Amino acid sequence: GAPVIAGVILLKSGEMARNMNQNIPGVLVPDDLIAEMDSANDKAQAGVEIAARIIREARDICDGVHIMAIGWERYIPQVLEMSGTPARERVQ
Repeated sequence: GAPVIAGVILLKSGEMARNMNQNIPGVLVPDDLIAEMDSANDKAQAGVEIAARIIREARDICDGVHIMAIGWERYIPQVLEMSGTPARERVQ
């Protein structure tokens, strides 16, 4: 019955994801997402698309999301728009 907030980190590279897997307890970035980041020509766009996709998928199983942009805060509006989050639900 407790509210659940999903934490979504805006990935910057496959190396960042691998580093998180190795150094942050409880974090697991799946290999397919790491490969997606590694192969992306535009890392920022790939990170935005992945974050938006995760938010869409998490919508039915949690009460909200905490986007951790880690220096890429300027991409948060794009993530929210691509995730399909209605403007009335957006809080920053």
